[in-house]
Amino acid sequence: MKKIFLSLFLIFIIISSSYAASSSSSSKTKSNYDKAVKLIKAAKKYEKKEKNEKASKRYKKAYELLVISNKKIPNKADTLNYLGFTSRKLGYYERSENYYLEGLALEPNHKGINEYLGELYVATYRTDLAKERLEILKGCNCEEYQELKEIINGTKKSKY
Repeated sequence: MKKIFLSLFLIFIIISSSYAASSSSSSKTKSNYDKAVKLIKAAKKYEKKEKNEKASKRYKKAYELLVISNKKIPNKADTLNYLGFTSRKLGYYERSENYYLEGLALEPNHKGINEYLGELYVATYRTDLAKERLEILKGCNCEEYQELKEIINGTKKSKY
């Protein structure tokens, strides 16, 4: 009887500890979107240090994670913003523009998308369209407005 009780008790302990381990690890698991944002931040730091190959690898991995995230949870402006951003950083301007426009269809006043789309327009010599994005950001009193304005005016260099 003691052996049966002891065996059941051990089984209970094992099951309980494995359940606790799996539930705590799932709460620590980051989404693909969160992983991508972290990679983008790292890539920006590498760009500042002019380690462009390392930055490019992180942008590529971030893009891949964002594609998965967008399939899982479609129609999120922030995801589309970063899909546009990573595409642009990888040199895929047409793809980038499409993501930005999809995002603006969902949230026309999205600060990040308007700024980044404006930067794309400057990089592709369509300053008139960049100025339209700037006009949308005009009343926001935000850094996105100031950065795009400086890029359009040529007082800040764009990194493309």
